[in-house]
Amino acid sequence: MEKIVVLTGAGISAESGVKTFRDNNGLWENHKIEEVATPEAWHNNPKLVLEFYNQRRKQLFEVEPNNGHKALVELENLFDVQIITQNVDDLHERAGSSNVIHLHGELKKVRSSSDSSLVYELDHWEIKMGDNCEKGSQLRPHIVWFGEGVPMIEKAIDIVSQADILIVVGTSMVVYPAASLINYVRSEVPKYYIDPKAFAVPGISNLTTINETAGVGVPKLINELTNKH
Repeated sequence: MEKIVVLTGAGISAESGVKTFRDNNGLWENHKIEEVATPEAWHNNPKLVLEFYNQRRKQLFEVEPNNGHKALVELENLFDVQIITQNVDDLHERAGSSNVIHLHGELKKVRSSSDSSLVYELDHWEIKMGDNCEKGSQLRPHIVWFGEGVPMIEKAIDIVSQADILIVVGTSMVVYPAASLINYVRSEVPKYYIDPKAFAVPGISNLTTINETAGVGVPKLINELTNKH
């Protein structure tokens, strides 16, 4: 079975109503990155950081997967599909995708601030100061902040290197290390880049750009791929 690897970014979730950093002039809820999405921010004002992610989490409970998410699920009928997402929402999983890796963490999970191996699933949106792990440490968002390492990047590199087809959806292709993943795909592999601002990536062969939103471009491509199969 051919292996399709899908790399998704903020654009696919934006169509579901998830607010994105890219759409807010470098601001999230009027906060600068360094105020809410860095280890220093957590050290300086953990209450603000928790509230910021609480509001993002609350919004996530109010949105639904869109046609882009749903179309990717259909690929699993004919292909071995692996999704690598830069998004911290769970819209791929809720749409029905079976294999999803989150490079930047997951909004509906929290972890111990003293032991990163202690990760907990959430069924509610609010985490407060004083909500502790079993070792007594404050719970923090299970998010890869700016300035932190990306634990899943090596696994992602291994996956993309095995791809028979690569699909890139809704990403600016400028956020590293995720943007570097396309460089690990074999040169002969067909690559598709779906985004309203998609462009020819220098040095990348066999790349087809599709200047559409995820909700339009993904179903079109999936229909084309399944008809060929």
